[in-house]
Amino acid sequence: MSPKKLSPEQTEQLLKVLQTRFEKNMTRHKGMEWNKIQSKLEKNPEKLWSLNEMEITEGEPDIVDYDKKNDEYIFFDCSPESPKRRSLCYDYPAWEARKANKPENNVIDKASEMGIDLLTEEQYRELQKLGKFDLKTSSWVKTPTEIRELGGAIFCDRRYNTVFMYHNGADSYYAARGFRGLLRV
Repeated sequence: MSPKKLSPEQTEQLLKVLQTRFEKNMTRHKGMEWNKIQSKLEKNPEKLWSLNEMEITEGEPDIVDYDKKNDEYIFFDCSPESPKRRSLCYDYPAWEARKANKPENNVIDKASEMGIDLLTEEQYRELQKLGKFDLKTSSWVKTPTEIRELGGAIFCDRRYNTVFMYHNGADSYYAARGFRGLLRV
């Protein structure tokens, strides 16, 4: 079995979890039908594998949008707090530059390994319109090249009923900062 393909049992279990979450959070995807989504998921085993990676790191992936032009459902990590992929610096160059106390990995490589993309600041703000997320944690978001070239990276959180964007050195990492991903299916 390919390392990026779920067993039939894992597929069935994941689909049940996703369907339950879908039905519980209909305000995130008004007008969408689970049967169409499930059919599309079953035709894309590599996407199911990525959704499972989001799930096992407690990202609680759920559909937040549908791209009609490309016929794609868009999943975001919808866990109340940043998923359990934390204590990561922003990217490999930042990780490599650390002289001591290197974290286990970095956000960009971890997202790539999982087959997902990092949310942008705009997408993070869209997520926050669907609920209240990261009230105690924060999440790295895709950093514009101009900021990254100067050694920085950006992250967001929600405090005082407001979504904030901040900056840090890309080589920094914190136990309460992870990242939220997105997957198009």
